[in-house]
Amino acid sequence: MTDINRLIDGYFAVWNETKAERRRDLIAKTWAENAAYLDPIMSGEGHDGIDRMIAGAQAQFPGHVFRQIGKADNHNDRLRFSWVLVGPDGNEIGVAGTDFGTVSNDGRLAAITGFLDQMPTA
Repeated sequence: MTDINRLIDGYFAVWNETKAERRRDLIAKTWAENAAYLDPIMSGEGHDGIDRMIAGAQAQFPGHVFRQIGKADNHNDRLRFSWVLVGPDGNEIGVAGTDFGTVSNDGRLAAITGFLDQMPTA
């Protein structure tokens, strides 16, 4: 049985880790080798693709961190959780979403599909 809270904590740790070597280690612990991520803006496949995608997001939003909102929900091999993007000053910047995913047989993330619930207007 996968500890869903530990898995989701690992997911956020990956997104928020700015040191490339440490981020790659966290990806290997949190994501299955053939895992995939997809949202309306970006995608990544496998450990290398997920790492490149996250590094790109960090370059676009330097100093920002993702924080979980509420509790994760899961059943069988499925999970969902919500998040918000927080700026370097600790304030939310108007970007939030809900992610849905599957867990692999070894307890790591197999796939995440992200939905954007809130985006700032231009």
